[in-house]
Parts: sequence; structure tokens; C-alpha cells
Amino acid sequence: MLIVKKFGGSSVADATCIRRVAKTITDSYKEGNKVVVVLSAQGDTTDELIEKAMEINPEASKREMDMLLATGEQQSVALMAMAIEAMGYPVISLNAFQCNIYSTSTYSNARIKDISTERIENELENKNIVIITGFQGINRHLDVTTLGRGGSDTSAVALAAKLNADICEIYTDVDGVYTADPRVVKNAVKLNEITYDEMLELATLGAKVLHNRSVELAKKYNVNLVVRSSITNAEGTVVKEDAKVEKMLVNGVAVDKDVARIAVIGLKDEPGVAFKIFSLLSKAKISVDLIIQSIGRSDTKDISFTVSRNACNDALKVLTENKASLGFEDITSNTEVAKVSIVGAGMATNPGVASMLFEATYDEGINVKMISTSEIKISLLVNEKDADRAANAIHDKFITEDLKTRR
Repeated sequence: MLIVKKFGGSSVADATCIRRVAKTITDSYKEGNKVVVVLSAQGDTTDELIEKAMEINPEASKREMDMLLATGEQQSVALMAMAIEAMGYPVISLNAFQCNIYSTSTYSNARIKDISTERIENELENKNIVIITGFQGINRHLDVTTLGRGGSDTSAVALAAKLNADICEIYTDVDGVYTADPRVVKNAVKLNEITYDEMLELATLGAKVLHNRSVELAKKYNVNLVVRSSITNAEGTVVKEDAKVEKMLVNGVAVDKDVARIAVIGLKDEPGVAFKIFSLLSKAKISVDLIIQSIGRSDTKDISFTVSRNACNDALKVLTENKASLGFEDITSNTEVAKVSIVGAGMATNPGVASMLFEATYDEGINVKMISTSEIKISLLVNEKDADRAANAIHDKFITEDLKTRR
């Protein structure tokens, strides 16, 4: 059996954690499995490296930031290999260059294009445990790129897909996927199963369990994906095409505080204005989420949208530089907002979901600024200070009450 195991930063934060993970890896190897391991940087290493960069040059290029940040994962794999060596098992650590993980050229947010697995397969045939750096690739210039925060999940799933692994196990500091972040929502419960589509929505909407692109890949290549604890032997949560989650109306509530709202005010009420705005943002590689356009008045209209907070200044700069061609009167931003979302395949065939959602926020006196819907999710933009309270109220309304009626 070929197993890909991915461990996050908290799982390898110190020597004790590394030795515990090394035992998990070698236990699997002793059972006769071929084992490929993907690691994140230790603990807060990535944040510490970013702080060091800011001390030297707050305007550092994304290329040099990727060169710096990629060192975190390289430390992790070398230390893990040393721990496994000390236990008497054959092991080798490899970085993205050594195992040919090819990516696009977008520094800090690259996507994996292909993986040449010959080196990895040779090492497995030589009975080695293979420890690989997550979060990174190499582009056509042979420069190091990083895949965005959480990108080690994507590294693991991509490797599992390319190697035709029997299973891809994502180990975290929680024991599976919960109906909400248990650190925020006190009544959150663990799910035994969840569909790719629901997990993708939750990951995209702010759930920290899995990187959203990892779920995209898992769905595309039908990777057998399991989220489980790096500390306990709990069964974890299986992510699959069809899941039996007791057919709950809503299976998850997500909170995303990495949100900024931008409002472009006084635009001409004519065709093509929205296209001009969002094509400029697209060319600057700025992703946009929620969008609202006001009803035209006095031959003008307003367009509001959300971006990630670290993209807010770039978006403002791009639009301000093109104020003359866009023809707007003013532009404002607000970084003290958050997105609260509900996800559930059952929503598609059940009326009254929106009514229940707005009842929950109304009962808590929470003002909703923007709304976005799809077949299996509804997202609300609220003040950041209200986000956790909204998540608890919404979770109680949809999930806690639903589970009570089933007992």
C-alpha cells in the first residue's frame, strides 16, 4: 500500500512533536507500506521569517520572499529525516527541486503544473521513507515558488494523485473536520464524512482544516482523502464524492476574517464599467469574492466587493491609478469586516434557509453588509467584532437544533 501523509506546522513544532510524528511514520512503514511524507514548516517559522523580512525590507519582492519562506519546510524535512535515521529506518529528505515539483511562475501563490515522480519512485523502490517539502515548487526559471498559506495540503494531494497513492492522510491538531471551528463555536461537532464539494466550499470560505486547492485536486483525481489527528488515533473525517452526513440541511459554518471591503462610488451607469474594474484587478492577480452593484441613480452606480486583506492596498492602488479611465467619484475600504458562511448540500432542495439564516443574525442584533449565495452556500459580510457571535448563533440555529431533533 502506498500512503501519502502530510503533517502541519503544529505537528512538527519541536523535537518532542517531531519524534511523535516520526513514530507515526515508522509504524506505518513497519506494516509494509510505502510511505511518502509531506511537511510544513515548524510551528510559527513562516510568520517569524516574514517578520525578519519586514525588518530588512518591508517592500521585498515576492521572488525573494519565496526564497526565504521555502527554507522553513527544508528545515522540517531534514530534521524529520534525522529523527527517523536515529530510529534505525531508511529515509531521505527531498525539496521541490530534487523531486521535480513544477509550478506556475506566480511567486507567493503558485499552482502545481506537474510532478516528475521518477526520483520519488526510485527512492521508494530502494525501501526509503521519502520526506518531501510541502508548500513549494519550481517555475520555468528554476526559481523557488510557494503555493500560498496552507499549500502543503495541496503538495500532498498532488503527490498522492500523481503517485496513484492508496490514501492521502492530512494530519492536523484537531481530529477531523468539524461543523465549525471548535475554538470559535462551542457546540461544533466532528463529521465522519463530508463531500468534496462541501469541503471545498468550507475551505474556500475560511475553514482552516484544508487548503482549498488541495480539495479541488482531490475531487478532480478522486484521491482517497482523510483528515485526522497527529496526536490521537481517532478515525478522522473522510472527504469523498458522496457522503452520508445524516442529510443535515447545513453541514458547516465557516468564519473568514481575512477580508477587506472596497467600495467604488459614483461610477457611470453604463455597460462595461464592471468589466473595466474587474479586468484591471484580474491582470494584477487580485482575487475578488463578494460583489454587490447598487441600482443606478442619477446616471451613476456603486460597486462594492471583497478581497483578502493583504490584497486591499494593491487593489486600491490599481483602481486609483486608473481613476480617470474608470470615471468614479470616490473609493473607500474597510478592513474591520468578516465573512460568515453556511455550507450544505441539503440547502439546494430546501426552501426557507435564507429566512432561518437572517432570523439568527436578527435575533443577535447583527447587521449584514453584503450577501452572496450559491447552490450549496450562503455568505454574509458582517462587522468583524460580530463574526464569532454570528457563527455561534447560526450554528445553533441550523446544526445544534437539527442534531437535537435526531436524538
